[in-house]
Amino acid sequence: MITINKKFRIRLLIQNGLIIALLLLLVGFLGYLGKEINAQWDISQNGRNSLSQASIEVLEKMEGPVTVTIYATALDARLGDIRKIISNFLILYQNIKADFTFTFIDPTEYPKITQEAGIKVNGEMIVTFNGRSEHLTIVNEQELTNLLIRLLRTGEKLVMNLSGHGERKLDGHANHDLGEFGKQLVKKGFKINTLNLAIAQDIPTNTSVLIIASPQVDLLKGEIDKILAYVADGGNLLWLIDQEPLHGLYPLAEKLGLTLTSGIVIDPQAQQLKAPITFALGANYGHHPITRNFNNITVFPFARQISLNENKKWSSTSLVEVAQNGWVETGKLDGNITFDEAYDVAGPISIAAALSRSLEDREQHVVVIGSGHFIANSYLGNGSNIDFGINLINWLVSDENLITIQPRTTLDSNLILSKSALTIIASGFLIALPLFFLLCGVIVWWRRRKK
Repeated sequence: MITINKKFRIRLLIQNGLIIALLLLLVGFLGYLGKEINAQWDISQNGRNSLSQASIEVLEKMEGPVTVTIYATALDARLGDIRKIISNFLILYQNIKADFTFTFIDPTEYPKITQEAGIKVNGEMIVTFNGRSEHLTIVNEQELTNLLIRLLRTGEKLVMNLSGHGERKLDGHANHDLGEFGKQLVKKGFKINTLNLAIAQDIPTNTSVLIIASPQVDLLKGEIDKILAYVADGGNLLWLIDQEPLHGLYPLAEKLGLTLTSGIVIDPQAQQLKAPITFALGANYGHHPITRNFNNITVFPFARQISLNENKKWSSTSLVEVAQNGWVETGKLDGNITFDEAYDVAGPISIAAALSRSLEDREQHVVVIGSGHFIANSYLGNGSNIDFGINLINWLVSDENLITIQPRTTLDSNLILSKSALTIIASGFLIALPLFFLLCGVIVWWRRRKK
């Protein structure tokens, strides 16, 4: 009996030894993998700890090194270790683009260099690419990626906004104006200005795109002639048309081969989504560079139909079709709005068109949208209107390589723990729990030994 107990104990000892050896081998193997393989998963809401696909695409288009110089002290009174915060953020870009490099300069150690660089705040960065530089004071993906887009854009892109007839202002603050959209254009590296053709001799030759945004009074014949000459000479145009009369611009519609149906688009799908029935929801897009990989919803309030006629001069594409189950309401928008087969136009309805033609040395681009409201201050935040609007302008100025979805904004918040909280958590997991399990093991062993 004693012999059997000894053999059993020896066999048990060998088994336990093998289990411990295998466990140590597994721990060592996992440690080796952890050292050799660097992998991470971003499980935060909206993927805040990794770059969006839009930012990745911008970095991939940048041929040549990007250098970032950060003027920051070792510690910031408000943010603490500001260098670590900025470094962790920039590493996300460096992981995508190997020649994206950054260096730190301490303003307290090099005050003269800091002053000559025009630094105003602690943590300010100077980003340089292809001989051009810009300052950045806000550490987030949207601001930095927008800055990179501006550096990537070649040459000055001047966007002229027609004025003098009650048009929507590209720098205006009223609800119907386009001021917020204008700010986004400036962030993307465009220069914006107004143009009064009653004063100006002609449309400037350096105009990248002319915007005509819903004039409220008739244009003079001389002004119309200047616009027609601009288009005839190959000028790019964005024409936003609302329900008001064209105020003398019928010759322009004829020149572009457009038919503009009276009435407002009614979209029952919008009502199902708790939006007004007069808001046309864009989800079906034509095959075009503007809408390439664009699958987001856009909202076009009080839209009108834009029909394309056959025209040998222009290559045209219907950009947006709305109201698959709706119609163009030609009657009054009061009471119970219903489809009248005798007068109304059944959906789907085209409300946007892109036209292009080849000239001697380049391609001319024109876009006509049957809703000036969609990029107005009141409605710009609806759906992906801002993304669609920026794509329009990028295509109009022939920067098709910059047509992309805007970098996402951050939805979730950081979880910031104090040093004491981190110490408690670390002590619990690294000391307390292992000791607890060890104690449990000793108790089990002692009880078995007594038996």
